[in-house]
Amino acid sequence: MEVRRVPADAGAARLLMAEYMDEIERRLGGPFDHARYPDPAPAELEPPDGLLLVAFDGDDPVACGAVRVIGAGVAEIKRMYVAPRARGQGLGRTLLGELERGAAQLGCRTVRLDTMAQMAEAGALYRSAGYEPIADYNGNPLATVWMERALPGE
Repeated sequence: MEVRRVPADAGAARLLMAEYMDEIERRLGGPFDHARYPDPAPAELEPPDGLLLVAFDGDDPVACGAVRVIGAGVAEIKRMYVAPRARGQGLGRTLLGELERGAAQLGCRTVRLDTMAQMAEAGALYRSAGYEPIADYNGNPLATVWMERALPGE
């Protein structure tokens, strides 16, 4: 597996984001209002404001995740997704680590994220990586869990 930074409008990223939205619908048991869950603007996912990573298995894009700066020294991880065909190999943990490194390179010392109770595997990964529950910081109507982690100092 190789994790690479890609432009926010890259075809591999769009493909994985669509798969992610399909999975959310499956987990929720039906369609949801995508307008209430907007994608970050592409500029938010480009340095110096953010970045988008895609993991490839050869030429096959199998995972993605983004990080964006949301305040002084604070980044948010968005759209972290591992395709079913690539699960069970530790790729989620690898991708999370790469996103945290990206946040640090963007000058952040704290990383936040949100998830849904229906994404139990994601919540377990985040807890095992040191994320702690916090109050709702972004008003995401689909989220039921908000978490934060301080990044290690230099």
